[in-house]
Amino acid sequence: MRVNKGRRIAAIIRHGDYHQMPDAPSAHQPYPLNADGENHAREAAAIVDTSLQQHNWSMSPEIDCSHMLRGWQTAHIIADSLTVQGLRVQSFDELAERSVGCAANLTTGQIREIIQNDPRYQELPQDWKSNSEYCLPLQGAESLLEAGERVAGHLLQRMSELPDEDVGRLKLFVGHGAAFRHAAFHLGVLEYEQITRLSMYHGRPVFLELLDDGSWLHIEGEWKIRSANSQYID
Repeated sequence: MRVNKGRRIAAIIRHGDYHQMPDAPSAHQPYPLNADGENHAREAAAIVDTSLQQHNWSMSPEIDCSHMLRGWQTAHIIADSLTVQGLRVQSFDELAERSVGCAANLTTGQIREIIQNDPRYQELPQDWKSNSEYCLPLQGAESLLEAGERVAGHLLQRMSELPDEDVGRLKLFVGHGAAFRHAAFHLGVLEYEQITRLSMYHGRPVFLELLDDGSWLHIEGEWKIRSANSQYID
């Protein structure tokens, strides 16, 4: 039972832009931020600083991020750029983007060829990359909804562990756009139909509040409107 009922706010932040392999749908690419991505991380810190001052929130000292280098770098740049001192960065497998399993870092053409040449599998659907429910029939793969459920579970666990306070507490989570959006669906923040219509800006936090009844509320930060013909993974 929570006593002081201070507000609990999670800022979900998509990593900055990075040196991405062309035509490779796996978001488990091990490459660093580019110059724009570093600026995105600094912009995220400026937005967080402004929100802390405007709302008089206290800052959770630990920033959670994915294990991908771009997520880790984004989190560290944010930590170094914030006016709050003494922040720590910790990486978690649970914040990874949707896995395509043993097809990680292959191109879409290579993945389609693998499926076509395996007599156990049917041909890939045209929308397999963006279909929230589709899971590649490969070892270690998961659907976007499964990835979102994993991320949502991490957010709930970590936010529930925050100490009771009589002031608002803000905690930062740095990860990946598609997994965060699907997590928002599992948390009741987005409707299912909104998942494919929305994206996230690099380095622009979306602020979600965990209410005392266990529900979540989108309180600040804009989702990005996705173009109708885009194909996404991250």
